[in-house]
Amino acid sequence: MVEFAAENESGAEITAEQTDELRRVCETVMENEGCGFDAEISLTFTDNEGIRALNRKYRGIDRATDVLSFPMLDFEGGEADAEFETDNGLVLLGDIVISAERAAEQAAELGHSLRRELAFLTAHSVLHLLGYDHVDDEEGERAMIEKQNGALDALGITRDIPEFE
Repeated sequence: MVEFAAENESGAEITAEQTDELRRVCETVMENEGCGFDAEISLTFTDNEGIRALNRKYRGIDRATDVLSFPMLDFEGGEADAEFETDNGLVLLGDIVISAERAAEQAAELGHSLRRELAFLTAHSVLHLLGYDHVDDEEGERAMIEKQNGALDALGITRDIPEFE
């Protein structure tokens, strides 16, 4: 189970139905990875300027990006550290920040729905929260793409899925 706190600072319309689907994406990625714990994840939607400021502050890169992940745990060995459990027994997995503006741009560039792009970015970010990385690592990037696509396929979130109505 994933307890999911979503906040929208982007100005884009993000519905409860959309955030619930993104929570299911998180759960599916975690199930596929064999996570034996319940987690708390926060998701914030921002715009390009908001994510650019975070990217500059935390990564020293002064440009907008699509998604940033802020893990709370180090997953060496695949085990979550119990000191990060909340009072209700959930593991504080981390924070995800998505530029809804950049996600919309990428969806248009790639020819699929914003719904699919947000799900893809969420799956990608959860893998980062679980310790995966792809920077300067082609094999790691291939593994992440395979895992992201596997989770989305399991949920029926394909490139041709329509927007929510």
